[in-house]
Amino acid sequence: MTDFDEFKAKAKAVWSDFATMENFTGVAAPRLVKFANVSKEQRLLDVAGGTGVVALTAARTGAKVTGSDLTPELVKRAKENNEIFNLDVDFHEADVEDLPFEDESFDVVLSQFGHMFAPRPEVALREMLRVLKPGGNIAFSTWPPELFMGIFFKINAKYGPPPPEGMQSPVLWGNVDIIYERLGSSVSKITFDRDKLVMPGLSVQHVRTVFETTAGPLKKMVQAFASEPNKLTNLRDEIDNAISNYFEDNFLRMDYLMTRARKV
Repeated sequence: MTDFDEFKAKAKAVWSDFATMENFTGVAAPRLVKFANVSKEQRLLDVAGGTGVVALTAARTGAKVTGSDLTPELVKRAKENNEIFNLDVDFHEADVEDLPFEDESFDVVLSQFGHMFAPRPEVALREMLRVLKPGGNIAFSTWPPELFMGIFFKINAKYGPPPPEGMQSPVLWGNVDIIYERLGSSVSKITFDRDKLVMPGLSVQHVRTVFETTAGPLKKMVQAFASEPNKLTNLRDEIDNAISNYFEDNFLRMDYLMTRARKV
């Protein structure tokens, strides 16, 4: 098993209970679907889609949708949602770095806060473009490194276990210059936009507690630091400070970046 294989195996465990956040992340899904110009009858792939919030939203437009995620528990939840919504989305357990789909088989490829966690961005992007038809749209939502969620993930990285050698930070996917560089000549008509999610909370500490019980990496760290109270205090202080810069009127504002491009 390579370091990257081990990283992915751990990621499955870390994100296995992320379904508790689906109503929150689901609010952003219609925005990405509209931004990507999804239309009826298009074949669409949702990559690293968790419990299917983007896939199911796109399916309601009449698109023919396939959903994928690395974590089996989230795929199981996506299939349950599919039944609840009485839709016909085809969900797969799949690694964005090794997608089990034929070349040029989709009109649209989307990812909402998902593909950015693949350890090798160049491999993930190559796969997403491989399965996309020429002239098709690739679109994704990511967290800018300088805004709240980018800062939050940097704090997680600071206190968490070291990543595999050569792995790049996921929040680099929120940097416009890096996106231009990564997409390169494979695409044309690169377009950006921004939007925000808001998380209600009664205080900074109240919001942080929500993250501690729902955000996979932080949840694991809080458990691991139970016997290291000083380290846990420092971690919480840094998170509280980050939240306080974006907390107002009992909600936390989380700004995100959307990117859309056309495969040449």
